[in-house]
Amino acid sequence: MFGLGWAEIGALIVIALLVFGPDRLPQAAAQAGRTLRNLRRMANSAREDLRSGLGPEFSNFDPADLNPRTFVRKHLLDDIEEDWNGKRELEPATTTPYVPEPVVDELGYGEIPPYDREAT
Repeated sequence: MFGLGWAEIGALIVIALLVFGPDRLPQAAAQAGRTLRNLRRMANSAREDLRSGLGPEFSNFDPADLNPRTFVRKHLLDDIEEDWNGKRELEPATTTPYVPEPVVDELGYGEIPPYDREAT
């Protein structure tokens, strides 16, 4: 969630143990948990208030869609995803192999082919 690795989490635990001590650490952890729970509840409540205030036409509104990458992925790449998933009808493959036309040599015997100094 915050991009913390095991080393950072361990360092935070050691710092919390040094700051609060072994006696007050359980109460501090419980208080931090209650605070996070209340913050999460307030954020969910604000999201629901926003959705109810916008009305039924915005019932599928997601604030993550405001991110430009998400917008491009959702709206502009839908056709590409449909093509990729095979929803578009494809023409049947031809069964006859491609035969190239024979190359016609237009130079006569002993003629020198044209040479362009600027091309090489």
